[in-house]
Amino acid sequence: MGPPWQMDWRIDALAAFEALPDHVREIVLVARGELVTAKDPYFRGIDADAGLPDGMQVMPIWSTDPKGRRVCLFDNGNGWLKYTFVRRTDDPQIVIEEIFWQEAEPITPPPAEP
Repeated sequence: MGPPWQMDWRIDALAAFEALPDHVREIVLVARGELVTAKDPYFRGIDADAGLPDGMQVMPIWSTDPKGRRVCLFDNGNGWLKYTFVRRTDDPQIVIEEIFWQEAEPITPPPAEP
């Protein structure tokens, strides 16, 4: 079996996704597209995620568990998807367990001296 992988969402993660602003949902859908079409959903090896769009990175949550949960950072680290890859013979799939996004605060210059 290979890509495209199936993807499923935990109910609470899907509710959090649906509550996001439209422009952030678009970013998440791009990240989703990258995950389901990846040759290796674990993104193992040196520069395995080099082909991902700018502002997106995938890494293991625990370095001691190479086949465990992963985090997909998006929007330059302002948000993430935590997921697992369930390698079943009949229907392998990616399960999104958690989604988080926090709007970046605009950079404001310090007040001018009088």
